[in-house]
Order: sequence, then structure tokens, then C-alpha cells
Amino acid sequence: MRTEVLELDQRFGKEYAGRYVFKEISWAKRSRIIQKHTKYSQQTGQITASDYVTIQAETIMASLKAQPEHKPITLEKLLSEEEGIPIDLGELFSQIVNRLNGLSVEETAFLSEPSENKNSIQQSQSTDSARNSENCQAKLERNQPKQFNSL
Repeated sequence: MRTEVLELDQRFGKEYAGRYVFKEISWAKRSRIIQKHTKYSQQTGQITASDYVTIQAETIMASLKAQPEHKPITLEKLLSEEEGIPIDLGELFSQIVNRLNGLSVEETAFLSEPSENKNSIQQSQSTDSARNSENCQAKLERNQPKQFNSL
């Protein structure tokens, strides 16, 4: 798994200066973090709400394998609205973690946008379902893993 080391000077304050080591997390760990903070409709299975900030904070903590001895970064500090970390430092950590964990542009945008500005309830596609079934079949076929013949 990939690792990235960040040596911070005092630009974010003395408290945060030092060496941080981030390591890629597993697919299962990332999926569990997302599911833990996402609510689904029992009827449709669609997402009804998601706590994007907590998902990102837990992903940062899961990836953070080493930090200065006085441990300036905690989940509580990442989530604190009053005594939290500086915005630019949070963005820097997010960029590193998203890059390490291979988040797509769409996933990064999803996690970066403020939740108040998003309509977290997805619309049902039940109308037009007959018309969309052909599109779904075509998408499924395109997204199937390609099989390779070994020699």
C-alpha cells in the first residue's frame, strides 16, 4: 500500500509542525467508513443523508499512521467547529488522503461540498423505467470486467 510523508513547518502554527505519515487504506475500511455515516431509505435503498465531514475526517484518521509526538491531530479536533484545525491544513490532509486512496474526481467533489448545499436525497428513477432498462443493460455490459486469456 502506498505511503506519503508530509514534513510541516510552522506555517499552520507550532502545534502542527512536524512529520506526518499517511498510508493508503483498504477498500473495505473506506467502504465501512462511508456506510457508517450514510443513511439509506428502507424502501428504496437510496441515500437519504450523508455526513460528508465525518466521512472525510475518519478517512484522514484511518490513513494517518504517524504524527508528531504530542499528537496534534485527533478525530475530535478534525470535527470540532470551534477548536478545529486550520482550514488550509484540513484541505492539505484531505488532498493527500484522497490521492492515496484513489478517490475519483466525483467522489472528491461529493466529499468536499458542504452538505447544506446538496440535496442528499436522490430522485427515484421508477418513472421511465422501461425506457431506462435498455440504458442500464448497456451500462452494465460496458462496466463488466474484461476477461483476459492467459497464455
